[in-house]
Amino acid sequence: MGVENLSLIQKSKHASFRLTNVSGFKTDLLEIHSQEQKLHVLFIPGNPGVISFYTDFLESLYELLGGTASVTGNYLSCYTKSVFRDWESGRLFSLQEQISHKISFIEQELEDVQVPIVLVGHSIGAYISLEIFRRYHEKVIYCIGLYPFLALNAESSTQSSIKSLAASSALCAAVSSMGALLGMLPVYISRFLVKESMGKSWSFSTVDALCTHVLQYHTIRNILFMAMTEFQEMPEKPDWDFLRRKKSQVAFLFGLDDHWGPMHLYEEIRKQVPEASVEVEREGHTHAFSCTEAGSLWVAQHVSSLIKNNIENAKSI
Repeated sequence: MGVENLSLIQKSKHASFRLTNVSGFKTDLLEIHSQEQKLHVLFIPGNPGVISFYTDFLESLYELLGGTASVTGNYLSCYTKSVFRDWESGRLFSLQEQISHKISFIEQELEDVQVPIVLVGHSIGAYISLEIFRRYHEKVIYCIGLYPFLALNAESSTQSSIKSLAASSALCAAVSSMGALLGMLPVYISRFLVKESMGKSWSFSTVDALCTHVLQYHTIRNILFMAMTEFQEMPEKPDWDFLRRKKSQVAFLFGLDDHWGPMHLYEEIRKQVPEASVEVEREGHTHAFSCTEAGSLWVAQHVSSLIKNNIENAKSI
């Protein structure tokens, strides 16, 4: 199915936001409930984790699965300030705390779900999804990593720069303050600046989400703190033994020229786990696929195809 046909998808349901409490922390959810549920898709976004960046993607995925799967996007609300409040009073969350939070969410919200769970993760969300799969494999039957950040990339100058920035409290405070100042501008001005400087191809909803949810001091500090812990805690290579054991239950989509999920990692996965489903997106949608409608639709089509083509095999494992 080409993007030109995907753009004609009629959305029968729109995602709704829900704020809940998981292990004492406020958590933003983006949900679409199915009345004919055969699966439950749990989506874990990357850092910065603004779940509203993925609205088009999740709504398209729901439709492409024929409305037979409930879809939930999950992240700590310290990243998504839809109500402009610092719910956790400046609390900073590490990578491991985010992983523990997702496991607690499954235990609290999905424990009684009677259908299999499929995990889909973007960027660092792919790594988090694999850690969830490792610890909570009773109900999770399939895991898909999109533009996955699974290991540190020593060859990336961009990652080296981000690592240096995130390790400096003074620089983090300065960047967070500058972002907050931009966020204090009238929304129509900040939207214009973002659109012209970095988001000319971005959808209106993406630009709006960045301006209203990200450009706040506590949110940017959390983004940078989690980035720091990612560089501290991420392995130099994926857990090959685990991936081999789950070879028929994992899939990855890489992008061209993506330092978070570089092509040498793609080649290494193909070499180390040849039975796994590993593909490269060559349509030019980039790591930030969800920022454009075309990228959201294309990746939703790819994910739905993976689920439809592999889920019966995964159920038999």
